[in-house]
Amino acid sequence: MKHAAGALALVLGLSMSGPVALAASGAPSANVAWQAAAADADIDRAFAQAKAEKKPVLLYWGATWCPPCNQLKATLFNRQEFAALSKNFVAVHVDGDRPGAQKLGRRFKVSGYPTTVLFNTDMQEITRLPGEVDAPQALAILQQGLAGGRPVKAVLADALAAKPLPPGDWKLLAFYSWETDEAQLVPKAELPALLTRLAIASPAGDTETTTRLWLKALAASDDGQGVKPDAALRQRVLAVLADPAQSRLQMDVLTNGADDIVRTLEADDSPARAPLVAAFETALKRLEADGTLSRNDRVGALYARVNLARLGLPKDAARVKLPEPLLKDVRELSARFDREITDGYERQAVITYVGALLGKAGLWDESDALLKANLAKSHSAYYLMSQLGSNARKLGKKEEALQWYAQAWEKSEGPATRVQWGSGYLAALLDLAPQDAARIEKTASQLFAEAAKDSGAFEGRSVRSLQRAGTKLVSWNADGKQAAPLKRLQGQLDGLCAKVETAEGQRAACQGLLKAKKA
Repeated sequence: MKHAAGALALVLGLSMSGPVALAASGAPSANVAWQAAAADADIDRAFAQAKAEKKPVLLYWGATWCPPCNQLKATLFNRQEFAALSKNFVAVHVDGDRPGAQKLGRRFKVSGYPTTVLFNTDMQEITRLPGEVDAPQALAILQQGLAGGRPVKAVLADALAAKPLPPGDWKLLAFYSWETDEAQLVPKAELPALLTRLAIASPAGDTETTTRLWLKALAASDDGQGVKPDAALRQRVLAVLADPAQSRLQMDVLTNGADDIVRTLEADDSPARAPLVAAFETALKRLEADGTLSRNDRVGALYARVNLARLGLPKDAARVKLPEPLLKDVRELSARFDREITDGYERQAVITYVGALLGKAGLWDESDALLKANLAKSHSAYYLMSQLGSNARKLGKKEEALQWYAQAWEKSEGPATRVQWGSGYLAALLDLAPQDAARIEKTASQLFAEAAKDSGAFEGRSVRSLQRAGTKLVSWNADGKQAAPLKRLQGQLDGLCAKVETAEGQRAACQGLLKAKKA
Protein backbone atom coordinates (compact mmCIF):
# COMPACT_ATOMS: atom_id res chain seq x y z
CA MET A 1 0.00 0.00 0.00
CA LYS A 2 1.19 3.44 -0.85
CA HIS A 3 0.94 4.87 2.67
CA ALA A 4 2.71 1.93 4.28
CA ALA A 5 5.83 2.49 2.20
CA GLY A 6 5.80 6.17 3.07
CA ALA A 7 5.42 5.59 6.78
CA LEU A 8 8.68 3.62 7.08
CA ALA A 9 10.33 5.30 4.13
CA LEU A 10 10.71 1.87 3.27
CA VAL A 11 -1.42 -1.00 2.40
CA LEU A 12 -13.76 -2.32 7.34
CA GLY A 13 -13.89 -1.26 11.04
CA LEU A 14 -15.28 -4.16 13.14
CA SER A 15 -13.96 -5.10 16.55
CA MET A 16 -12.99 -8.67 17.28
CA SER A 17 -12.71 -10.70 20.45
CA GLY A 18 -9.46 -12.09 21.77
CA PRO A 19 -6.77 -10.18 19.79
CA VAL A 20 -4.10 -11.13 22.33
CA ALA A 21 -4.93 -14.83 21.97
CA LEU A 22 -4.94 -14.55 18.20
CA ALA A 23 -1.53 -12.88 18.19
CA ALA A 24 -0.22 -15.66 20.41
CA SER A 25 -1.56 -18.39 18.14
CA GLY A 26 -0.18 -16.69 15.03
CA ALA A 27 -3.35 -17.31 13.01
CA PRO A 28 -4.74 -14.37 11.00
CA SER A 29 -8.19 -15.01 12.51
CA ALA A 30 -9.87 -17.48 14.84
CA ASN A 31 -12.92 -18.18 12.69
CA VAL A 32 -11.09 -19.82 9.76
CA ALA A 33 -9.16 -23.11 9.66
CA TRP A 34 -5.86 -21.51 8.61
CA GLN A 35 -3.02 -23.91 7.89
CA ALA A 36 0.38 -22.49 8.85
CA ALA A 37 3.04 -23.05 6.18
CA ALA A 38 6.78 -22.47 6.36
CA ALA A 39 8.18 -25.23 4.16
CA ASP A 40 7.57 -26.87 0.81
CA ALA A 41 6.10 -29.90 2.57
CA ASP A 42 3.44 -27.71 4.22
CA ILE A 43 2.47 -26.27 0.85
CA ASP A 44 2.43 -29.66 -0.85
CA ARG A 45 0.14 -30.97 1.91
CA ALA A 46 -2.26 -28.04 1.48
CA PHE A 47 -2.45 -28.46 -2.30
CA ALA A 48 -2.93 -32.22 -1.97
CA GLN A 49 -5.90 -31.52 0.30
CA ALA A 50 -7.20 -28.90 -2.14
CA LYS A 51 -6.97 -31.35 -5.04
CA ALA A 52 -8.71 -34.08 -3.07
CA GLU A 53 -11.50 -31.71 -2.03
CA LYS A 54 -11.61 -29.97 -5.45
CA LYS A 55 -11.08 -26.57 -3.82
CA PRO A 56 -8.74 -23.69 -4.66
CA VAL A 57 -6.07 -22.48 -2.19
CA LEU A 58 -6.01 -19.00 -0.66
CA LEU A 59 -2.47 -18.13 0.44
CA TYR A 60 -1.99 -15.16 2.78
CA TRP A 61 1.58 -13.85 3.17
CA GLY A 62 2.05 -11.38 6.02
CA ALA A 63 3.91 -10.31 9.15
CA THR A 64 2.91 -9.49 12.71
CA TRP A 65 4.09 -5.87 12.57
CA CYS A 66 2.74 -4.96 9.12
CA PRO A 67 -0.02 -2.30 9.37
CA PRO A 68 -1.92 -3.34 6.20
CA CYS A 69 -1.78 -6.96 7.43
CA ASN A 70 -3.34 -5.87 10.69
CA GLN A 71 -5.98 -4.00 8.70
CA LEU A 72 -6.95 -7.24 6.95
CA LYS A 73 -7.12 -9.04 10.30
CA ALA A 74 -9.28 -6.30 11.81
CA THR A 75 -11.71 -5.89 8.96
CA LEU A 76 -11.78 -8.81 6.51
CA PHE A 77 -10.47 -12.05 7.97
CA ASN A 78 -12.59 -11.68 11.11
CA ARG A 79 -15.87 -11.34 9.19
CA GLN A 80 -18.43 -14.11 9.30
CA GLU A 81 -18.90 -13.72 5.53
CA PHE A 82 -15.20 -14.49 5.06
CA ALA A 83 -15.48 -17.47 7.41
CA ALA A 84 -18.43 -18.76 5.40
CA LEU A 85 -16.51 -18.37 2.13
CA SER A 86 -13.50 -20.17 3.62
CA LYS A 87 -15.44 -23.43 3.40
CA ASN A 88 -14.89 -23.17 -0.36
CA PHE A 89 -11.07 -22.95 -0.24
CA VAL A 90 -8.07 -24.22 1.70
CA ALA A 91 -6.72 -21.29 3.75
CA VAL A 92 -2.93 -21.14 4.07
CA HIS A 93 -1.02 -18.63 6.18
CA VAL A 94 2.68 -17.90 5.60
CA ASP A 95 4.17 -15.74 8.35
CA GLY A 96 7.31 -14.15 6.90
CA ASP A 97 9.14 -14.72 10.19
CA ARG A 98 8.61 -18.49 10.31
CA PRO A 99 11.77 -20.52 9.52
CA GLY A 100 11.68 -21.31 5.79
CA ALA A 101 9.03 -18.72 5.01
CA GLN A 102 11.33 -16.51 2.93
CA LYS A 103 12.07 -19.46 0.66
CA LEU A 104 8.34 -19.86 0.13
CA GLY A 105 8.16 -16.16 -0.63
CA ARG A 106 10.60 -16.66 -3.49
CA ARG A 107 8.76 -19.77 -4.67
CA PHE A 108 5.46 -17.93 -4.98
CA LYS A 109 7.00 -14.57 -5.91
CA VAL A 110 5.44 -12.75 -3.00
CA SER A 111 7.42 -10.04 -1.26
CA GLY A 112 5.38 -7.10 -0.02
CA TYR A 113 3.29 -7.66 3.09
CA PRO A 114 0.44 -8.40 2.76
CA THR A 115 -0.02 -10.40 -0.41
CA THR A 116 -3.05 -12.67 -0.79
CA VAL A 117 -3.16 -15.07 -3.73
CA LEU A 118 -5.92 -17.41 -4.89
CA PHE A 119 -4.56 -20.56 -6.63
CA ASN A 120 -6.28 -23.36 -8.49
CA THR A 121 -5.43 -26.93 -7.55
CA ASP A 122 -2.61 -26.97 -10.14
CA MET A 123 -0.87 -24.11 -8.29
CA GLN A 124 -1.73 -21.58 -11.02
CA GLU A 125 -2.70 -18.11 -9.83
CA ILE A 126 -6.34 -17.21 -10.30
CA THR A 127 -5.77 -13.72 -8.92
CA ARG A 128 -3.89 -11.61 -6.40
CA LEU A 129 -6.41 -9.91 -4.17
CA PRO A 130 -6.10 -6.14 -3.64
CA GLY A 131 -5.35 -5.07 -0.08
CA GLU A 132 -6.65 -1.52 -0.45
CA VAL A 133 -10.32 -2.14 -1.22
CA ASP A 134 -12.80 -2.27 1.63
CA ALA A 135 -14.06 -5.59 2.99
CA PRO A 136 -17.29 -5.92 0.96
CA GLN A 137 -15.40 -5.33 -2.30
CA ALA A 138 -12.67 -7.77 -1.26
CA LEU A 139 -15.30 -10.41 -0.52
CA ALA A 140 -16.94 -9.81 -3.90
CA ILE A 141 -13.62 -10.21 -5.73
CA LEU A 142 -12.87 -13.39 -3.79
CA GLN A 143 -16.30 -14.76 -4.68
CA GLN A 144 -15.67 -13.90 -8.33
CA GLY A 145 -12.35 -15.71 -8.25
CA LEU A 146 -13.93 -18.76 -6.65
CA ALA A 147 -16.71 -18.77 -9.24
CA GLY A 148 -14.48 -18.22 -12.29
CA GLY A 149 -11.30 -20.05 -11.55
CA ARG A 150 -9.35 -19.30 -14.74
CA PRO A 151 -5.64 -18.47 -14.26
CA VAL A 152 -5.08 -14.73 -14.44
CA LYS A 153 -2.28 -15.12 -17.01
CA ALA A 154 -4.70 -16.81 -19.39
CA VAL A 155 -7.35 -14.15 -18.76
CA LEU A 156 -4.86 -11.36 -19.46
CA ALA A 157 -3.59 -13.04 -22.63
CA ASP A 158 -7.14 -13.34 -23.95
CA ALA A 159 -7.89 -9.71 -23.10
CA LEU A 160 -4.79 -8.51 -24.96
CA ALA A 161 -5.66 -10.74 -27.91
CA ALA A 162 -9.10 -9.03 -28.09
CA LYS A 163 -10.91 -12.29 -27.34
CA PRO A 164 -14.34 -11.90 -25.74
CA LEU A 165 -14.25 -12.21 -21.94
CA PRO A 166 -17.11 -12.65 -19.50
CA PRO A 167 -17.73 -9.66 -17.20
CA GLY A 168 -16.28 -11.54 -14.23
CA ASP A 169 -12.91 -11.93 -15.94
CA TRP A 170 -12.77 -8.20 -16.64
CA LYS A 171 -13.60 -7.49 -13.02
CA LEU A 172 -10.74 -9.71 -11.85
CA LEU A 173 -8.34 -7.80 -14.10
CA ALA A 174 -9.63 -4.45 -12.87
CA PHE A 175 -9.31 -5.46 -9.22
CA TYR A 176 -6.09 -7.46 -9.59
CA SER A 177 -3.41 -6.37 -7.09
CA TRP A 178 -1.00 -4.87 -9.61
CA GLU A 179 0.94 -3.32 -6.72
CA THR A 180 2.00 -6.77 -5.46
CA ASP A 181 2.34 -8.40 -8.88
CA GLU A 182 6.15 -8.81 -8.57
CA ALA A 183 6.35 -8.79 -12.41
CA GLN A 184 4.23 -11.95 -12.63
CA LEU A 185 2.06 -10.45 -15.35
CA VAL A 186 3.98 -7.36 -16.40
CA PRO A 187 7.29 -5.61 -15.64
CA LYS A 188 6.66 -2.59 -13.46
CA ALA A 189 7.85 -0.15 -16.12
CA GLU A 190 5.26 -1.50 -18.57
CA LEU A 191 2.30 -1.36 -16.16
CA PRO A 192 0.96 2.10 -17.19
CA ALA A 193 0.82 1.08 -20.85
CA LEU A 194 -0.80 -2.27 -20.01
CA LEU A 195 -3.49 -0.68 -17.85
CA THR A 196 -4.20 1.80 -20.62
CA ARG A 197 -4.61 -1.02 -23.16
CA LEU A 198 -6.98 -2.84 -20.82
CA ALA A 199 -9.02 0.30 -20.16
CA ILE A 200 -9.44 0.86 -23.91
CA ALA A 201 -10.38 -2.78 -24.51
CA SER A 202 -12.74 -3.17 -21.54
CA PRO A 203 -16.50 -3.53 -22.20
CA ALA A 204 -18.19 -0.16 -22.62
CA GLY A 205 -21.28 -1.30 -20.75
CA ASP A 206 -19.41 -2.05 -17.52
CA THR A 207 -18.82 1.47 -16.21
CA GLU A 208 -17.33 0.42 -12.88
CA THR A 209 -14.71 -1.86 -14.44
CA THR A 210 -13.74 0.51 -17.26
CA THR A 211 -13.55 3.50 -14.95
CA ARG A 212 -11.42 1.58 -12.47
CA LEU A 213 -8.95 0.58 -15.17
CA TRP A 214 -8.69 4.17 -16.39
CA LEU A 215 -8.15 5.47 -12.85
CA LYS A 216 -5.49 2.82 -12.19
CA ALA A 217 -3.79 3.72 -15.46
CA LEU A 218 -3.81 7.42 -14.58
CA ALA A 219 -2.40 6.76 -11.12
CA ALA A 220 0.38 4.55 -12.53
CA SER A 221 1.33 6.90 -15.37
CA ASP A 222 4.43 9.02 -15.00
CA ASP A 223 6.84 10.99 -17.17
CA GLY A 224 4.83 10.39 -20.29
CA GLN A 225 4.51 6.63 -19.69
CA GLY A 226 0.99 5.30 -20.08
CA VAL A 227 -2.07 7.52 -20.44
CA LYS A 228 -2.20 10.47 -22.81
CA PRO A 229 -5.20 12.29 -21.27
CA ASP A 230 -7.89 13.85 -23.42
CA ALA A 231 -11.08 15.79 -22.74
CA ALA A 232 -13.21 12.63 -22.49
CA LEU A 233 -10.94 11.10 -19.87
CA ARG A 234 -10.86 14.31 -17.85
CA GLN A 235 -14.65 14.39 -17.93
CA ARG A 236 -14.83 10.76 -16.83
CA VAL A 237 -12.73 11.53 -13.74
CA LEU A 238 -14.78 14.63 -12.90
CA ALA A 239 -17.99 12.60 -13.22
CA VAL A 240 -16.66 9.99 -10.77
CA LEU A 241 -15.67 12.68 -8.28
CA ALA A 242 -19.09 14.35 -8.51
CA ASP A 243 -21.06 11.12 -8.04
CA PRO A 244 -21.10 9.83 -4.41
CA ALA A 245 -21.90 6.26 -5.47
CA GLN A 246 -19.14 6.10 -8.10
CA SER A 247 -16.50 7.71 -5.89
CA ARG A 248 -17.41 5.27 -3.11
CA LEU A 249 -16.92 2.33 -5.51
CA GLN A 250 -13.51 3.67 -6.58
CA MET A 251 -12.53 4.82 -3.08
CA ASP A 252 -9.19 3.01 -2.85
CA VAL A 253 -7.88 4.27 -6.20
CA LEU A 254 -9.01 7.84 -5.51
CA THR A 255 -7.45 7.99 -2.04
CA ASN A 256 -4.19 6.22 -2.88
CA GLY A 257 -3.72 7.91 -6.24
CA ALA A 258 -5.26 11.38 -5.97
CA ASP A 259 -2.06 13.39 -6.41
CA ASP A 260 -0.73 11.07 -9.15
CA ILE A 261 -4.01 11.27 -11.07
CA VAL A 262 -3.99 15.07 -10.86
CA ARG A 263 -0.38 15.25 -12.08
CA THR A 264 -1.16 12.98 -15.02
CA LEU A 265 -4.31 14.84 -16.05
CA GLU A 266 -3.13 18.43 -15.59
CA ALA A 267 0.34 19.97 -15.79
CA ASP A 268 1.59 22.20 -12.98
CA ASP A 269 0.76 25.36 -14.92
CA SER A 270 -2.58 24.16 -16.30
CA PRO A 271 -5.53 26.45 -15.44
CA ALA A 272 -7.67 23.30 -15.19
CA ARG A 273 -5.63 21.88 -12.30
CA ALA A 274 -7.27 24.01 -9.57
CA PRO A 275 -10.85 22.98 -10.50
CA LEU A 276 -9.75 19.33 -10.64
CA VAL A 277 -8.16 19.58 -7.18
CA ALA A 278 -11.32 21.25 -5.88
CA ALA A 279 -13.44 18.38 -7.26
CA PHE A 280 -11.12 15.89 -5.58
CA GLU A 281 -11.34 17.82 -2.31
CA THR A 282 -15.13 17.61 -2.32
CA ALA A 283 -15.13 13.88 -3.05
CA LEU A 284 -12.41 13.13 -0.49
CA LYS A 285 -14.20 15.07 2.25
CA ARG A 286 -17.29 13.00 1.53
CA LEU A 287 -15.29 9.76 1.82
CA GLU A 288 -13.60 10.99 4.98
CA ALA A 289 -17.02 11.44 6.60
CA ASP A 290 -18.44 8.13 5.31
CA GLY A 291 -19.19 5.97 8.34
CA THR A 292 -19.56 2.86 6.16
CA LEU A 293 -15.83 2.99 5.49
CA SER A 294 -13.21 1.75 7.91
CA ARG A 295 -11.25 4.24 9.98
CA ASN A 296 -8.16 3.37 7.94
CA ASP A 297 -9.89 4.20 4.67
CA ARG A 298 -11.15 7.47 6.10
CA VAL A 299 -7.61 8.35 7.16
CA GLY A 300 -6.63 7.55 3.58
CA ALA A 301 -9.08 10.12 2.25
CA LEU A 302 -7.61 12.78 4.55
CA TYR A 303 -4.08 11.72 3.62
CA ALA A 304 -4.99 12.26 -0.04
CA ARG A 305 -6.22 15.78 0.79
CA VAL A 306 -2.87 16.51 2.42
CA ASN A 307 -1.03 15.17 -0.63
CA LEU A 308 -3.09 17.43 -2.87
CA ALA A 309 -2.35 20.41 -0.63
CA ARG A 310 1.37 19.63 -1.04
CA LEU A 311 1.28 19.71 -4.85
CA GLY A 312 3.93 22.11 -6.04
CA LEU A 313 6.05 21.66 -2.92
CA PRO A 314 9.29 19.65 -2.95
CA LYS A 315 8.35 16.00 -2.50
CA ASP A 316 10.50 15.51 0.60
CA ALA A 317 9.82 18.90 2.20
CA ALA A 318 9.46 18.35 5.95
CA ARG A 319 8.60 21.84 7.16
CA VAL A 320 5.42 22.77 5.32
CA LYS A 321 2.62 25.24 5.97
CA LEU A 322 -0.75 23.87 4.92
CA PRO A 323 -4.17 25.56 5.20
CA GLU A 324 -5.41 25.81 8.79
CA PRO A 325 -8.84 24.23 8.08
CA LEU A 326 -7.05 21.16 6.70
CA LEU A 327 -4.72 20.98 9.72
CA LYS A 328 -7.77 21.25 11.99
CA ASP A 329 -9.32 18.24 10.25
CA VAL A 330 -6.08 16.28 10.61
CA ARG A 331 -5.84 17.02 14.33
CA GLU A 332 -9.49 16.23 15.03
CA LEU A 333 -9.59 12.95 13.13
CA SER A 334 -6.28 11.82 14.66
CA ALA A 335 -7.45 12.49 18.21
CA ARG A 336 -10.89 10.95 17.65
CA PHE A 337 -9.61 7.69 16.18
CA ASP A 338 -6.96 7.36 18.88
CA ARG A 339 -9.76 7.62 21.47
CA GLU A 340 -12.18 5.29 19.71
CA ILE A 341 -10.06 2.30 18.70
CA THR A 342 -10.21 -0.67 21.05
CA ASP A 343 -8.98 -3.50 18.80
CA GLY A 344 -5.23 -4.14 18.79
CA TYR A 345 -5.05 -5.07 15.11
CA GLU A 346 -6.94 -1.96 14.05
CA ARG A 347 -4.77 0.20 16.30
CA GLN A 348 -1.59 -1.09 14.65
CA ALA A 349 -3.04 -0.31 11.23
CA VAL A 350 -4.64 3.06 11.90
CA ILE A 351 -2.31 4.73 14.40
CA THR A 352 0.77 4.09 12.26
CA TYR A 353 -1.10 5.63 9.31
CA VAL A 354 -2.23 8.61 11.38
CA GLY A 355 1.35 9.10 12.60
CA ALA A 356 2.48 9.29 8.97
CA LEU A 357 -0.43 11.64 8.16
CA LEU A 358 0.51 14.08 10.93
CA GLY A 359 4.10 14.16 9.70
CA LYS A 360 2.99 14.65 6.08
CA ALA A 361 0.96 17.64 7.26
CA GLY A 362 4.03 19.08 9.00
CA LEU A 363 2.69 18.34 12.50
CA TRP A 364 5.82 16.52 13.64
CA ASP A 365 5.49 17.13 17.37
CA GLU A 366 1.96 15.76 17.30
CA SER A 367 3.05 12.75 15.26
CA ASP A 368 5.80 11.99 17.78
CA ALA A 369 3.42 12.42 20.71
CA LEU A 370 0.85 10.05 19.19
CA LEU A 371 3.40 7.37 18.36
CA LYS A 372 5.06 7.55 21.78
CA ALA A 373 1.69 7.34 23.55
CA ASN A 374 0.90 4.18 21.57
CA LEU A 375 4.18 2.33 22.14
CA ALA A 376 2.78 0.51 25.16
CA LYS A 377 -0.48 -0.26 23.33
CA SER A 378 1.13 -1.84 20.25
CA HIS A 379 1.88 -5.54 19.86
CA SER A 380 4.75 -4.52 17.54
CA ALA A 381 6.06 -1.32 19.10
CA TYR A 382 9.30 -1.56 17.11
CA TYR A 383 7.37 -0.49 14.00
CA LEU A 384 6.32 2.71 15.75
CA MET A 385 9.91 3.20 16.93
CA SER A 386 11.04 3.04 13.31
CA GLN A 387 8.48 5.70 12.46
CA LEU A 388 9.82 7.88 15.26
CA GLY A 389 13.29 7.39 13.81
CA SER A 390 12.02 8.36 10.38
CA ASN A 391 10.38 11.49 11.82
CA ALA A 392 13.62 12.55 13.51
CA ARG A 393 15.62 11.87 10.37
CA LYS A 394 13.37 14.00 8.20
CA LEU A 395 13.86 16.86 10.63
CA GLY A 396 17.64 16.52 10.58
CA LYS A 397 17.87 15.12 14.12
CA LYS A 398 20.48 12.51 13.24
CA GLU A 399 21.42 11.13 16.65
CA GLU A 400 17.81 10.98 17.82
CA ALA A 401 16.92 9.10 14.64
CA LEU A 402 19.73 6.61 15.20
CA GLN A 403 18.67 6.04 18.80
CA TRP A 404 15.14 5.18 17.71
CA TYR A 405 16.38 2.91 14.90
CA ALA A 406 18.71 1.12 17.33
CA GLN A 407 15.91 0.65 19.84
CA ALA A 408 13.57 -0.61 17.12
CA TRP A 409 16.12 -3.24 16.08
CA GLU A 410 16.70 -4.24 19.69
CA LYS A 411 12.97 -4.76 20.27
CA SER A 412 12.14 -6.36 16.91
CA GLU A 413 11.00 -9.98 16.87
CA GLY A 414 11.27 -12.79 14.35
CA PRO A 415 14.30 -13.75 12.21
CA ALA A 416 13.30 -12.03 8.97
CA THR A 417 12.12 -8.92 10.81
CA ARG A 418 15.34 -8.73 12.82
CA VAL A 419 17.44 -8.96 9.65
CA GLN A 420 15.29 -6.26 8.01
CA TRP A 421 15.36 -3.93 11.01
CA GLY A 422 19.09 -4.51 11.62
CA SER A 423 19.87 -3.80 7.96
CA GLY A 424 17.79 -0.64 8.18
CA TYR A 425 19.66 0.56 11.27
CA LEU A 426 23.04 -0.15 9.65
CA ALA A 427 22.01 1.72 6.49
CA ALA A 428 20.91 4.69 8.60
CA LEU A 429 24.24 4.67 10.45
CA LEU A 430 26.13 4.75 7.16
CA ASP A 431 23.99 7.66 5.95
CA LEU A 432 23.83 9.72 9.14
CA ALA A 433 27.09 8.91 10.97
CA PRO A 434 29.62 7.68 8.36
CA GLN A 435 32.46 8.97 10.55
CA ASP A 436 31.55 6.58 13.37
CA ALA A 437 33.53 3.61 12.06
CA ALA A 438 33.54 1.74 15.36
CA ARG A 439 29.74 1.78 15.70
CA ILE A 440 29.27 0.88 12.04
CA GLU A 441 31.63 -2.10 12.25
CA LYS A 442 30.07 -3.29 15.51
CA THR A 443 26.55 -3.04 14.08
CA ALA A 444 27.49 -4.82 10.84
CA SER A 445 29.19 -7.57 12.82
CA GLN A 446 26.09 -8.00 15.00
CA LEU A 447 23.90 -8.08 11.91
CA PHE A 448 26.02 -10.79 10.28
CA ALA A 449 25.93 -12.78 13.53
CA GLU A 450 22.13 -12.44 13.49
CA ALA A 451 22.02 -13.65 9.89
CA ALA A 452 24.19 -16.64 10.79
CA LYS A 453 21.45 -17.86 13.15
CA ASP A 454 18.75 -17.67 10.46
CA SER A 455 18.68 -20.37 7.79
CA GLY A 456 16.53 -18.09 5.64
CA ALA A 457 18.76 -15.01 5.86
CA PHE A 458 19.81 -15.32 2.22
CA GLU A 459 16.30 -15.78 0.86
CA GLY A 460 13.56 -13.35 -0.18
CA ARG A 461 13.11 -10.11 1.73
CA SER A 462 15.97 -10.93 4.11
CA VAL A 463 18.68 -11.20 1.48
CA ARG A 464 17.45 -8.03 -0.23
CA SER A 465 17.74 -6.17 3.08
CA LEU A 466 21.27 -7.49 3.57
CA GLN A 467 22.25 -6.62 0.01
CA ARG A 468 21.11 -3.02 0.41
CA ALA A 469 23.17 -2.71 3.59
CA GLY A 470 26.14 -4.43 1.92
CA THR A 471 26.05 -2.03 -1.01
CA LYS A 472 26.18 0.90 1.42
CA LEU A 473 29.14 -0.66 3.26
CA VAL A 474 31.04 -1.00 -0.02
CA SER A 475 30.27 2.64 -0.91
CA TRP A 476 31.41 3.70 2.56
CA ASN A 477 34.86 2.37 1.63
CA ALA A 478 34.90 3.94 -1.82
CA ASP A 479 37.99 6.01 -0.94
CA GLY A 480 39.71 3.02 0.65
CA LYS A 481 39.84 4.61 4.12
CA GLN A 482 37.64 1.92 5.66
CA ALA A 483 39.58 -1.00 4.22
CA ALA A 484 40.52 -2.36 7.66
CA PRO A 485 36.98 -2.73 9.08
CA LEU A 486 35.73 -4.03 5.74
CA LYS A 487 38.48 -6.67 5.75
CA ARG A 488 37.50 -7.80 9.25
CA LEU A 489 33.82 -7.92 8.29
CA GLN A 490 34.68 -9.89 5.15
CA GLY A 491 36.56 -12.40 7.30
CA GLN A 492 33.48 -12.84 9.48
CA LEU A 493 31.32 -13.16 6.40
CA ASP A 494 33.60 -15.81 4.87
CA GLY A 495 33.03 -18.04 7.89
CA LEU A 496 29.29 -17.46 7.73
CA CYS A 497 29.00 -18.05 3.97
CA ALA A 498 30.83 -21.38 4.17
CA LYS A 499 27.87 -22.72 6.18
CA VAL A 500 25.16 -21.31 3.89
CA GLU A 501 23.42 -23.65 1.46
CA THR A 502 24.63 -23.47 -2.12
CA ALA A 503 21.15 -24.14 -3.50
CA GLU A 504 19.42 -21.39 -5.47
CA GLY A 505 22.29 -18.95 -5.13
CA GLN A 506 22.14 -18.49 -1.37
CA ARG A 507 25.85 -18.95 -0.74
CA ALA A 508 26.73 -16.82 -3.77
CA ALA A 509 24.47 -14.06 -2.43
CA CYS A 510 26.24 -14.25 0.92
CA GLN A 511 29.68 -14.13 -0.70
CA GLY A 512 28.72 -11.15 -2.80
CA LEU A 513 27.50 -8.91 0.03
CA LEU A 514 30.72 -6.91 0.34
CA LYS A 515 31.85 -7.15 -3.26
CA ALA A 516 31.78 -4.02 -5.38
CA LYS A 517 29.22 -4.32 -8.15
CA LYS A 518 30.57 -4.19 -11.68
CA ALA A 519 29.29 -1.38 -13.86
